[in-house]
Formats: sequence, structure tokens, C-alpha cells
Amino acid sequence: MNGRITISDLLEAKRNGRTIAAVSCYDYTTARQVSQAGADMIIVGDSAAQLVFGFDSTLPATMEIMVALTAAVRRGAPNVYLVADMPFLSYQIGVGEAIRNAGRFLVEAGAQMVKIEATGAHLDTIRAVSDAGIAVMAHIGIRPQRISAVGRLRAEATTAEVAMQLIDLAGQMGDAGAGALLIEGAAAEVAQVITKRTDLPVISCGSGPACDGQVLVAPDILGLTEGKLPKFSKAYGDLGPRSVESFRAYTDEVKARRFPDDEHSYHMKPGELQRLTELLGRQS
Repeated sequence: MNGRITISDLLEAKRNGRTIAAVSCYDYTTARQVSQAGADMIIVGDSAAQLVFGFDSTLPATMEIMVALTAAVRRGAPNVYLVADMPFLSYQIGVGEAIRNAGRFLVEAGAQMVKIEATGAHLDTIRAVSDAGIAVMAHIGIRPQRISAVGRLRAEATTAEVAMQLIDLAGQMGDAGAGALLIEGAAAEVAQVITKRTDLPVISCGSGPACDGQVLVAPDILGLTEGKLPKFSKAYGDLGPRSVESFRAYTDEVKARRFPDDEHSYHMKPGELQRLTELLGRQS
């Protein structure tokens, strides 16, 4: 794809069976690398609350945080399709506030789409935001913003009855004006049914291989995440241990006064040190 990727490109990818590669990241430097790697989409997720700020859930992410991070990612990756996550309480309070907050991502941060963790209760919100000219990705399946209500996140749609509910919900999201779907943590068979039934691009976050695209968070991909990864995630690098080694080598050199050496230091122009010595001598 040449130039900035648009929703038309994503729809064409779905029609042609070309898989959409998406990454969730939160900063300028990583976004540059993701863009250079040829990814189609970046989702600036509210998981930044956990992976950037160290909270134990996504709930502390605020509009101010998310707008700033999204703008940084846009500067690093000007041509990827950019999706911004609507954080907790940015769309639940009222339709007017949802439109205003969604608009901030487009105007202030350069996002092309906003993502809303949606249930049937949010259909009017999705319709209103979409009617306002703002593309919406409806996030269904596991919804991390509901952690306080459910207590523990677990795989979705693993029974036929719940699977039918998720399939119906996906259809309702499309009817309400959603421009794309993200399915998190749902049974692969169910995600496949949804993907086949809709004309919308469907991104899988731990929902099997049959969706139109896949997304993982950048720290998992790079091997920066400590501890066990989620079942659906995969590390493609080992930057965590290598980063610790690099920081340790730096720390050891600093403490041993081996860094900085002459090669990594600036020096006065020829003859200026003697002049400085003379000037200092006049002061004494």
C-alpha cells in the first residue's frame, strides 16, 4: 500500500483475503519500528495503563493519557491505520461526551478510528459516534474495562448459547454503524463464524486464526513482558533479558569510570584550553 492506509484499504484487504497485521503500541520510537516493519494498523490500547504506567488494570487510563500517546504514535507512524482506544468513562456517561472524546482523538492525535468496548447497551453510542463521522471499532468478547464487574477475565463464547449471543452482538454492532470489529479472547470457531458473516474487517486478539487480522501488544512481541504470557500471545524476540544485560553493562562501566571515555566526550577547539587556563589564572 502506498501512502497512508485508510479504511478502504482494510476493506479491500478483507475482500482479497489479505491478512491485516496490527500491533498495539504506545510510543513514538516503537511506532516508528512497527511502521518500518510493514504493519498495517496500530491500536493505541488502554493497556498502556498496565504496560507503560504499571497499574494492575486498564481502568486508570484517562483521555489525557490516551490522546498524548496516540499523538506520539501518529508522529512515529504517519502512514499506518491508527486506532485509538476509548478509555474507561470516556463514552459510558453519555452520547454527547462520547462524541466529543472520540473527536479529540481525530483532531488532536491524528487517529482514524476509535475503539469502544461494547455491549448491547452501547449500540446507541456506536451509532451516534459513527453518525458524527467518526469511524468506530467495536470491541467484543473479553472486555478488560469490565474487570471490576466480572472479577476475572476468561475466554468468551466457549458454549453454544454464549457463542450465539456473541454472534448476534457482532451483527448488531455492524447494524449500528461500526466500521470494524475486534474480538478478544473468544473461541476461534465463533470468531470464524463472525468473520464470514460480516463485511467488516475483523481483528483477532486471541480469537484464533480465521479473522481478517491479528493484533498483539508490542512488549509481548519483543519479549519485554515479564512472567507468563497470555495463552494467545507469542514472543518473537528476547529483548527483555538483552535489555537487562545492556543496562548492567552500562552501569558497570559508569561505576568503574570506563564510560564516558575520550571517544564519547566533547573537547575544546585547538588552543582554547590554553586560553581558558590563562583566563582562569587572571581570576586567581
